[in-house]
Amino acid sequence: MSSSSLERRIIIGLIVSTEFTQKVRPTWNDQFIQSSAAKRLAGWCIEYFDEYEKAPYRHIEDIYIEKLRTTSIPKDLAEEIEEDILPDLNEEYEEGGPFNVDYLYKQTKKYFHERRLILHNEEIESLVAEGNLEEADTVAESYKAETEIEEEGLDLSSDRALVEMENAFNQNLQHVVTYPGALGEMWNDQFVRGGFIAFLGPEKRGKTFRLMDVAMRAVTQKANVAFFQAGDMTEAQQLKRIGVYLCKKSDKQKYCGDVFLPIKDCLLSQIDQCDSPERESNVGPLEHLHKPDDKDVRLMRKRITFEELKKAREKDKEYIPCHNCEKWKFNGSIWLKPHRTGAPLQGTEASEALRLFFKKYKRKFKLSTHVSGSLTIKEMRAILDHWEKQDGFVPDLVAVDYADLLEDPTKEFRHKQNQIWSGLRGIPQDRHCLLITATQADADSYTKESLRMSNFSEDKRKLAHVTAMYGLNQDPDDREKKMGLLRINEIVVREDEFSSKNEVFVMQKLQIGRPFLGSFK
Repeated sequence: MSSSSLERRIIIGLIVSTEFTQKVRPTWNDQFIQSSAAKRLAGWCIEYFDEYEKAPYRHIEDIYIEKLRTTSIPKDLAEEIEEDILPDLNEEYEEGGPFNVDYLYKQTKKYFHERRLILHNEEIESLVAEGNLEEADTVAESYKAETEIEEEGLDLSSDRALVEMENAFNQNLQHVVTYPGALGEMWNDQFVRGGFIAFLGPEKRGKTFRLMDVAMRAVTQKANVAFFQAGDMTEAQQLKRIGVYLCKKSDKQKYCGDVFLPIKDCLLSQIDQCDSPERESNVGPLEHLHKPDDKDVRLMRKRITFEELKKAREKDKEYIPCHNCEKWKFNGSIWLKPHRTGAPLQGTEASEALRLFFKKYKRKFKLSTHVSGSLTIKEMRAILDHWEKQDGFVPDLVAVDYADLLEDPTKEFRHKQNQIWSGLRGIPQDRHCLLITATQADADSYTKESLRMSNFSEDKRKLAHVTAMYGLNQDPDDREKKMGLLRINEIVVREDEFSSKNEVFVMQKLQIGRPFLGSFK
């Protein structure tokens, strides 16, 4: 990344982030900043922080106006700040989105170290040019690298330790992406900076769809996304999926026209066992599926099929699905909603949707596609470095589709898998982002109702590297698949209680590119 681009990000950090300013303040030296305008803005931010103990954020423009009135600012410098820098900065920080404090702080320390060395060498060269060799020797010998790239440990009795302790607790709140409803309650607290999330599922269970849905949702929540396609799909296939996702319709004729989407409903309403005054309908279209001795909601759900729902819709056309009261949260079910997609998706329509979504709203999503078995962790890191140097792109979310297709030529196969997963874990630790990937379940998973920790493939040490792993489940008879249901359960959740029996139903319609239409318990 160019020094001007990094200095720009440093200024944004000083303007919008109190935490970032707290971190850089102890070693701040405005001589490290090269741009005169950036140096002036940084100085104002530091002054504001020293007085109010917070970043100025929107007050930066008020500060500029006050400085114009009370201090002497060269005309060309004032024009650069007012006409070029402030409008652009305002556009960037008004967009919001997750702010990567820790990674920017790491890059800032590295940059300041570099600048200190340059300034130190320039001072020595100047003294040598003047013939003052004795003074040059003194300066050379007295140099102390006060801004080393990595500090040697943390003194727990220091003021910095107090700040870092507070920030350590706040970091858990730095969500990169969030979901609504029951699914969000299950996993939002794991989708944070530093997290390493994996989806476990058998072949053709929708792992790529799940990764893409998280990535696209993250973009809509103003996160920068890097998506590595490691060989499961070609670039054209991936772009088609994104187009289908954006337009909510398939490019295949057989999935177009009149289709049914699963929507939220309450099982108690469907079987006419609800007496709530908030109930939408007074009929139970699936009443015939209820038995007097029924006690287990999950067993009753298993009697519902796509065919039963279609017949019930025809029988009770006035029935209105209901989720008005708290009982729904523990008795969730689905109803079918007619949906007309129109003609199959064409390239021009998909291209226009892409333009509106990414260009108009300046959302950042980078896709890197590779032949199966060719992508390594080292190459991933090199690509991320290149993107950062090229245009200042720093990802908040890195998606890898999928981990089992990555290569590590230095290891025997079983140990290779551990090396790959260990390498993936290092990316969110180093770049302070969220990383998501998927992995194939073992052969036994095809006949299982729900996946367990024992359904890993190749190397159980995968479970040790992730901060959370979730299973993607459907019954072996494809009943749930036809209905548009997927069950997501907990396989491993670090630093939290978890159980493979804790699962959430997710409504989906993969044929129109929608892996998430809502969720319930």
